[in-house]
Amino acid sequence: MDQAEIITVLRDAVYTVISASAPMLIVGIVVGLIISIFQATTQINEQTLAFVPKIVAILLTLLVCAGFIMNRIQGFVLRVYEYVDRFSG
Repeated sequence: MDQAEIITVLRDAVYTVISASAPMLIVGIVVGLIISIFQATTQINEQTLAFVPKIVAILLTLLVCAGFIMNRIQGFVLRVYEYVDRFSG
C-alpha cells in the first residue's frame, strides 16, 4: 500500500464518520440554540434545562436515524473489504 491508497481509505473513513454523526450533531445544535434563546428571553439560568432536552432529542434522533447510520457504516465496511482486496493483490 502506498500513501495515496492510505489517504483514500482515511478520507472515506472520515467522510463516513461525519455523515453518520451529522443528524445527531445538527439536532443537538438546533435544540441547544432554541433552549438558549428561551433561557435568554425568560432569564432562567438552569443548567439541567439545557442538558436534558438535548440528550432526549439526540437519543430520539439516534432512534429515528439508526437505519441510515447502519447503512453508512455497512457501506464503509464493504468498501474497506474492497480496498483490502484491491490493495493486497
